[in-house]
Amino acid sequence: MGQFLQQSAEADRPGEVFELESSKMLEVKVRGRVWSKLGAMVAYKGNLSFRREGMLEGGLMRALTRAVSGEMEPLAKIEGQGVCYLADQGKDITIINLQGDSLNVNGHSLLAFEDTVQHDVTMHRSVAGMVSGGLFSVRLQGQGMVALLSHGHPLTLRVTPNEPVYADPNATIAWSERISPQLKVDHSLKTIFGRGGGETLQMVFQGDGFVVVQPYEENLQSGARS
Repeated sequence: MGQFLQQSAEADRPGEVFELESSKMLEVKVRGRVWSKLGAMVAYKGNLSFRREGMLEGGLMRALTRAVSGEMEPLAKIEGQGVCYLADQGKDITIINLQGDSLNVNGHSLLAFEDTVQHDVTMHRSVAGMVSGGLFSVRLQGQGMVALLSHGHPLTLRVTPNEPVYADPNATIAWSERISPQLKVDHSLKTIFGRGGGETLQMVFQGDGFVVVQPYEENLQSGARS
């Protein structure tokens, strides 16, 4: 029993607001307010309160965009003084430290972010009306930490003007600010790329930046694995 308690005990690393207790468990030191995916809290210590983000919080346009998209899952405001532990269905967690830059994240892949990071739901007109998974994303900007979710270890692909990246919308979890996705339909790949059985949709990223993908195709309708 003693060995188990020692091996599974929390790692006490003072300092950063976000710390990985394991690849699938995030420790958050709350000193004021932090935002997280609704339902991601698994345990906490201290004097903390948890409230669902109000529908009109952030303005009417954001509320309308979120209602139409269905892509941005509800957020929870964690407020007070204490420590909480976040996880989501055993997914891997990656911490990114924004330093005044921006990041676009698939709404299903966002676990938590500091209150110093601004967030908004963005519609990508280039793919509007063609695929729900590539239509909306969450734009994060500012100074602070962001925690992303992925099924398995994520892969970051460099995008250059001479070498665009083509990605399955259901496997794409994030991309940098300076590139904007376009949508391409390729019938020739329908049996080997994605789920098959129809038109194959690819997100095409061009410019100078990066794209983050996961080794898994997210089913945005039911959450079931392909």
